[in-house]
Amino acid sequence: MVHEVEDQLISMKSKRHNYMNANSCIAVILLITAMHVLISSCSDSKDNTAPAVNENDSLPFMQAKGISNLISDSGIIRYKIIAENWDIYNTTNPPKWTFLKGILLEKFDTTFHVEWFVQADTAYCYNQKLWELRGRVVVRNVEGTVFKTEELFWDMSTHKVYSNMYVRIITPEREVEGTRFQSNEQMTQYTFYNSKGSLPFDDAASSSPQDSAMREGPAKPN
Repeated sequence: MVHEVEDQLISMKSKRHNYMNANSCIAVILLITAMHVLISSCSDSKDNTAPAVNENDSLPFMQAKGISNLISDSGIIRYKIIAENWDIYNTTNPPKWTFLKGILLEKFDTTFHVEWFVQADTAYCYNQKLWELRGRVVVRNVEGTVFKTEELFWDMSTHKVYSNMYVRIITPEREVEGTRFQSNEQMTQYTFYNSKGSLPFDDAASSSPQDSAMREGPAKPN
């Protein structure tokens, strides 16, 4: 009788052990399946999610206040910048400088004489090559001619200055105004389209179409 009871207990323990093993296997299988579904879901979600915006992209790499800096080109000082704020962004495309509280920019010749200066309410410089000046933009060249506009671009790589907006030119003798303006880097030789008013052009220039005006600068000494 005792042996029969022992056999029954052993049989019950064996069945219970097998039952627990079966439950453990099922639990492991369910856990693995759930993890697989979760990983797949995360992968799909990642593919359909736009890349996160880095807050540092909108922050300047460097900020300067109350600056007055000389800038050299090929080892020669060619420019002077005076500004209340100067922010430098090196992670934007393209990299840029911003002068949101105004700028005074002077350009020097090789003898360190001022060729021209420009003032603007706002200025941007892209890749240290293309300047965009906005607001009240005023340029004065070495001859005393004044250029006034609300937008002016200066491409240092092509050595051209241009604007598609209204421009007013004031010389010691006359005034002229219009749109679509282009000039050399020294602001002494310029083409002016859709102009109004007159300038003391020579005979060749005065024979140009009435909606455009060309002004050649003085001949350089040999």
